[in-house]
Amino acid sequence: MAGANLNTDLFFAEQITPWDIYKHGIDKVLIYQKTKYQKMYIVEGVYGKALILDGKWQSCTQDEFLYHESLVHPPMIFHGSPRKVLIFGGGEGATIREVLRWKTVEKVVMVDIDGEVVEACKKYLPEMHQNVFEDPRVELIIDDAQNFLESTSETWDVIISDLTDPIESGPSFPLFTQEYFKKIRRILSVDGSFIIQAGSISPAEMYLHVRVVKTLQTVFSYVHSFMPYSSSYGCPLGFVVASDKEFSPKVNPEKVDSLLAEKTIGGFQLMDGISLLGMSRLPLNLRQAIATETQIYTLKNPPKDFQV
Repeated sequence: MAGANLNTDLFFAEQITPWDIYKHGIDKVLIYQKTKYQKMYIVEGVYGKALILDGKWQSCTQDEFLYHESLVHPPMIFHGSPRKVLIFGGGEGATIREVLRWKTVEKVVMVDIDGEVVEACKKYLPEMHQNVFEDPRVELIIDDAQNFLESTSETWDVIISDLTDPIESGPSFPLFTQEYFKKIRRILSVDGSFIIQAGSISPAEMYLHVRVVKTLQTVFSYVHSFMPYSSSYGCPLGFVVASDKEFSPKVNPEKVDSLLAEKTIGGFQLMDGISLLGMSRLPLNLRQAIATETQIYTLKNPPKDFQV
């Protein structure tokens, strides 16, 4: 709040847009490590423990449930009875934790490129993973998502892309292209659902999210944005659910609550029918931007500042 006393003199500053910087107060650095792929910090402060990769805030123990429950449960709900779930990214283990709330789940595979980050999270963030890596239903694969997609023919009921933000000039750009989404569709079951963390929906940066939506619409029959509540990121986020099975974001809260009561072990801090309904109610400016956008992300025709 304005005029509040500062209780720390150490801050992590993250550039949110070309015009905005968000600072987090830090009390302690638990680990710093330069891995094969990125610079990693795990720190402690007012938001509890937090994972930071290449200067980007990933999640923190105090409010990660807002992110992870919003990422995992919408596609699980729209499927209705998921047995097999594939996760790309998710090094903290919290995405797996939420998947395993579903009593129907028989197999979870998590593919993360950076094993050093996963091992650090196992050691320093037990509050997030809650030992899910020891669950016999879970298989951890240290590999690149692209490599895994090229080598597998197995199909999945739900696929969760818990990767970096879409950045047109960055190395992660191929993971938001039409070519990538076609590979996802190939290994998704007939009634399967896919969700992707698709970046900020603040006015200055929403074009990235909007173009991800338009690209997904060229691959899947049903595509909808969802707007989770996020308190520690400094900007509103947007997730996108895609499927060839018809689903509507105009959910019936009572039916969602009944499904969660029947098919999950419960323990939610955010997710219920009312929350899911609220997440689906997009503001007018975002709906208009999606309706009028024409650019599709492809490797054959990337943004002019991106080099494959």
